[in-house]
Amino acid sequence: MKMHGLILPKSGEKPVNDEGTGKVMTLHSNTRWCSDAFEIKCWNGEKVYVVFSLYCCDREAIEFVSSTSPLTQKNIAELMIHSICNRFESGRPNRVIQWLTDRGSIYRAGFTQEIARTLNLEPCYTAAYSPASNGMAESFVGTFKRDYVYSNDCYSAEEVIKRLPEWFTTITVKLRTRRWAC
Repeated sequence: MKMHGLILPKSGEKPVNDEGTGKVMTLHSNTRWCSDAFEIKCWNGEKVYVVFSLYCCDREAIEFVSSTSPLTQKNIAELMIHSICNRFESGRPNRVIQWLTDRGSIYRAGFTQEIARTLNLEPCYTAAYSPASNGMAESFVGTFKRDYVYSNDCYSAEEVIKRLPEWFTTITVKLRTRRWAC
């Protein structure tokens, strides 16, 4: 029914004509970044929670933040700050950059949105499994888990956290060799 426009909007909602193109990758430098989070289950039962940012022009991993406790809005703010510092010496981009994420509560929190706007990031949210989904970040998670998590010894959270910088550096180099020039 939704495909044919037969579902009525919720009370007080104005219909939005935003069909989306399903394209996440950009052709221009520093116009869109995306972010997603995932967890790694260690062999001893511990978990490592990871959130990362990707540069949509060339699929490069900009930054990541990891924790042994579930991620919070402060982790997202930390990720945004580190991502900006990694990309811009001035500490702030001279134009707005879209920050594409799913609709997770840690991304939609008021604190997170406030920090994003302060850093000149424009929060953009997509619904899961929609044509405009955050497919680039979701694909990155699948590749990361396949190439690094499932093929390495993940005995404990401490061991995984020690290995994450190496894994992120390696996957960035690997993706860089397959990218399009921006």
